Amino acid sequence: MKIMSFDRNIKDILSSGYYVIPRFQRPFSWEKDQITEFWEDLTSEEETDYFIGSFVVYKIDDDKFGIVDGQQRLTTITMILCALRNAFETEGFGELAKGIHELVERANINFEQEFVLQAETSYPYLHDHIQKFGKPETPDAIQEEEKLLKAAYTIIISYISEIITSVERDPSVSDENKKKVIREKLIQIRAKALGLKTIHITLDNEDDAYVIFETLNTRGKNLDISDLLKNHLVKLIRPANVNVDLTKDKWSEVVRKIGSLEVKMDEFLYHHWLSKYEKYVPKKRLFKSIRKQVRTGNAKDYLDGLYFDAEIYSVITKPIQTQWNRNDFPIRDSLVALNLFRVKQQIPMVLTVMREYRTGNLKFKQTRGILQAIEKFHFIFSAVTSQRSSGGISGMHATHAIRLTEAKSQEQRERVLESLREAMKKRLPSYEEFEANFYEIRHSEEYDERKPFVQYVLAKLDEYHRKDISIDYSKMTFEHLSG
Repeated sequence: MKIMSFDRNIKDILSSGYYVIPRFQRPFSWEKDQITEFWEDLTSEEETDYFIGSFVVYKIDDDKFGIVDGQQRLTTITMILCALRNAFETEGFGELAKGIHELVERANINFEQEFVLQAETSYPYLHDHIQKFGKPETPDAIQEEEKLLKAAYTIIISYISEIITSVERDPSVSDENKKKVIREKLIQIRAKALGLKTIHITLDNEDDAYVIFETLNTRGKNLDISDLLKNHLVKLIRPANVNVDLTKDKWSEVVRKIGSLEVKMDEFLYHHWLSKYEKYVPKKRLFKSIRKQVRTGNAKDYLDGLYFDAEIYSVITKPIQTQWNRNDFPIRDSLVALNLFRVKQQIPMVLTVMREYRTGNLKFKQTRGILQAIEKFHFIFSAVTSQRSSGGISGMHATHAIRLTEAKSQEQRERVLESLREAMKKRLPSYEEFEANFYEIRHSEEYDERKPFVQYVLAKLDEYHRKDISIDYSKMTFEHLSG
């Protein structure tokens, strides 16, 4: 691995090449606190060569580089330059606006206009609504990945507007000098942004970039497991055609599905892993386990499994928002109840059960039966008596999830389900403990947060007494059940 290192400032970096945010990188993720801190560091420093850390790239072409480390900073600096450019233009300093735009977009060796910073995940918003000099040609229909970009750019614009407004309202500056002072203030910010110092590290190729990226981000808390996993998968699954990157598309769809659930991607990855691959691993060691087992030969199957399970996970997490056949209402009701109990130890097993049901390996009767058994167990163990499991319950569910995944016949699957029923039965608290805690369940104005749970209990009591009469309790109010 050949590594070259130089001291360079931002102006030198932007003037000497084009920079691509590669597919293994996470999208822009800086929020208001990071943007504000960066802006304050930029504007409060007297020196114009403030050091902002290392900037690691790899060569794609003679003047084109992929970014390994420094993406968030370079994107933020580019947005600052774009906001300054627009401010220069608005205030009547057109030549200064054109000058700064040369560091955002310029002609390449073929005399074709090309943005200095290029990204796939934030296209076209970053390019057309931020970097472009002039009116955008695409609608302002931003995707989830672009919301933080828009928010950050709006913050930067507001900071520059505050500087201009403060000059315009400053009684100590005469009207004839206001434009001059505004010009000087904007030039000063430009000088500080372009004078930011970095250690510029260049790698020879993309393979080295994957190694460095992973090394940089497994020794701290910079990236989530999902970011590291994305890098690992795109390294293992290379696209057959440079214009069609199905790995990135499939990964993006998984992220979109999980993001819509208001669930952290890392949590989904953890539950997915426990449901198929390993009965127990601390979450902090999850990526190491994945990297060890997911190699070139099985990486595509692993990604396909994530893609398939993301849809099932949405059903488990948001069963009320899922369309159900009437025959599947008992399955839906058990999933709703488990969400009501606010427990997660069972998720790997439930994920496997629903996966096997979707693929036809479990029949409806088996699926309904085991989910109802899990529901009843956690009603007693978790919701009523609030038992502490010390990891034992999670291990119990994960162990049976893997056994169910590996089962090859109906007989084997039935044995796994029966084994889980027996394991849960052994862990139930005594009836006396359950009874004592059950009588403590309350609902009133003082205990209003327990209303959904009390409603669930009343529905179960009503269901028991009605015996064979089928009622959709999801449509009944608390008043109906308690009246």
